[in-house]
Amino acid sequence: MTSRERVLAAFAHEEPDRVPRWCGASPEFIAKAKRQLGIVDTEALFVRFGDDFRRVHARYAGPEAFSPGQGLSPGATYRSPFGIERHGYGYGMPMTTPLAHATLRQVHAYPWPDPAWMDVSRVRDEALAWGRRYAILGGDWSPYWHDAIDLLGMEGLMMQMTDAPAVVDAVLEHVVDYYFEVSRRTFDAAAAAMDVFFIGNDFGSQTGPLLSPRQFERFLLPHLRRLIQLGHDYRLKVQLHCCGGYEPLIPAMIAAGLDGLHAVQPCCRGMDLRTLKARYGDKILFNGAIDSHHVLIEGTPASVRRGVRDVLSIMAPGGGYVAGASHDFILEETPVENVVAMFDAVEEFGQYPHRDR
Repeated sequence: MTSRERVLAAFAHEEPDRVPRWCGASPEFIAKAKRQLGIVDTEALFVRFGDDFRRVHARYAGPEAFSPGQGLSPGATYRSPFGIERHGYGYGMPMTTPLAHATLRQVHAYPWPDPAWMDVSRVRDEALAWGRRYAILGGDWSPYWHDAIDLLGMEGLMMQMTDAPAVVDAVLEHVVDYYFEVSRRTFDAAAAAMDVFFIGNDFGSQTGPLLSPRQFERFLLPHLRRLIQLGHDYRLKVQLHCCGGYEPLIPAMIAAGLDGLHAVQPCCRGMDLRTLKARYGDKILFNGAIDSHHVLIEGTPASVRRGVRDVLSIMAPGGGYVAGASHDFILEETPVENVVAMFDAVEEFGQYPHRDR
């Protein structure tokens, strides 16, 4: 089977030839892994790990004032599409919360970005360049929950859900309108060359959901449902990245039509793998589940191999599973030898019995 066929079989809850593999890694880890393994080309690294996915992106082509990396204030490392500068590791933390005390009128008057600033002209050719060998991820990341936190502040957002729900609704509507249109333009240009609409919002913490199921269904689920329907309208599978312990929210996600969940952190409350597989394994694809912290960062190649074998014994039967780390990025502090051991163990223990198709 090709990687693409393998992944689509897993989404169909069928057992392919082997468990598909996913390698989401930080630029810092990729650079370190190439140095230590003597691999010059990033693509060759993903081939070494057996990654079954490739991703394509629209590119920013708008004014500098909204550029993610140009014209930043001192100390800022990134700018969101909504003008929020951030500082710190990776995408960092917001430096301002401009709508923290905004009225409904001020929300509507905010300088919201233009989806036309994202250039989708090269996405189709970039996707087709892989020769349909891999499962292609596309569409905008669409982290609308995080953007609402940036704009309103975490405490302010939670308070406004009770005190001024119309303000929260308006902020989310403007944010998702932008992401929806960017992805719609992308899919108009290239959906026939893609397989999975991949979006990301962290609704969970180490100890459970960041908001109640009632709040989730009131404020956030309608927008998730809208994005899911967009992907389905273009015959794409829709996969959500979501960190933390969010098990109480999974039934609503499934009811909304979500096809896959990434990255499944088994060390978080409610994320016991046996329970997840038993309750939801025939309804949604799980991607990840190999503990990034206690197994990959703190372990040894031998303990990683054992950990991968244990995870596969739970998650692989019946299909509906993609193996990978339980974080969206393999972080720089992760030992390269442990990541090599993880992917080699998936190759070793992830073979399905042969069956005619």
